[in-house]
Amino acid sequence: MQYRTLGRTGIAVSQLCLGAMMFGSFGNPDHDESIRIIHKALDAGINFIDTADGYSAGESEEIVGKALSGGRREHVVLAVKFGPPFDQDPNHRGASRRWITEGVEGSLRRLQTDWIDLYQVGVPDPNTDIDETLGALSDLVHAGKIRSFGASKVPASQIVEAQWTADRRGHERFRTEQPPYNLLTRTIEYDVLPTCLRHGMGVLAYSPLAGGWLSGKYRKGQGVSGSASPFRAWFSGLFDSTNPANAAKLDAADALGALADEAGMTLIQMAVAFAIRHPAVTSTIIGPRTMEHLDAYLEASGIDLSSDVLDRIDQIVPPGVTINVADNMWDFGTTALSAASRRR
Repeated sequence: MQYRTLGRTGIAVSQLCLGAMMFGSFGNPDHDESIRIIHKALDAGINFIDTADGYSAGESEEIVGKALSGGRREHVVLAVKFGPPFDQDPNHRGASRRWITEGVEGSLRRLQTDWIDLYQVGVPDPNTDIDETLGALSDLVHAGKIRSFGASKVPASQIVEAQWTADRRGHERFRTEQPPYNLLTRTIEYDVLPTCLRHGMGVLAYSPLAGGWLSGKYRKGQGVSGSASPFRAWFSGLFDSTNPANAAKLDAADALGALADEAGMTLIQMAVAFAIRHPAVTSTIIGPRTMEHLDAYLEASGIDLSSDVLDRIDQIVPPGVTINVADNMWDFGTTALSAASRRR
């Protein structure tokens, strides 16, 4: 396992980050098996875990907390996201000072820890002034409850605005960004990744398999095998091949799968290696639901892609291009586009 510095924090993290979204009712409800998966990942050299208070309504955090008890916590860099609705309370969401100071206490309790290494705003909050958010997060750093903080799914313009606000108001600043990035979703290459490089921010790329499209199961003329998680079922529309954008994704995934076969690797290996390789990416988040999923991800560690393979990838999906625009920052980009079209 290789390690990289998380932005300019000085913290060394593994190039693969264990995403915990699939631990709990969203994915694998078996706590014991989930803990075994976590322990195997740690034994393989992964020292970076990413979870969120909203994953299975806090159950994921509880599983991670149990897995890290008994002396493992001090050797793990722990990242936690907040922001999406935690429950029905209208104030248990967003990036207000009220929710930040309350939400972090719940996460610390469920994780059985005294500190969080990286606390992340999970989605942009247009209803809260960025100065309010940065001030509350800075206070948590000064109190020792978090070591640093970051954001997720933020466009380049807002990254710059947050850096400017932190400088002018004397706050701590965002140290990381967590965007979607994979062979089918490459828009962040255009401005988000260069912006993060300029500001010395670490990048935690998520969804290297494009939500399963790059798992190797989605090939023309082949039925999809294996059980899907409850979380996947909730977003079944994202896999509807009658959608023209998804049909284009299937074409690209099929071509990428053929390229991987020709290069002597699995599509999973090629997809994960691609996401890891970008110089702006610090760590790529893998989200196994089963032990077999983890093994497939780990096989990608250490794989390098030749210039020829990279050139052929660019022919299938050009740099900076996302096949289905809905995959960019989930619905953030499409909402902005819809608003812009209405003004024409």
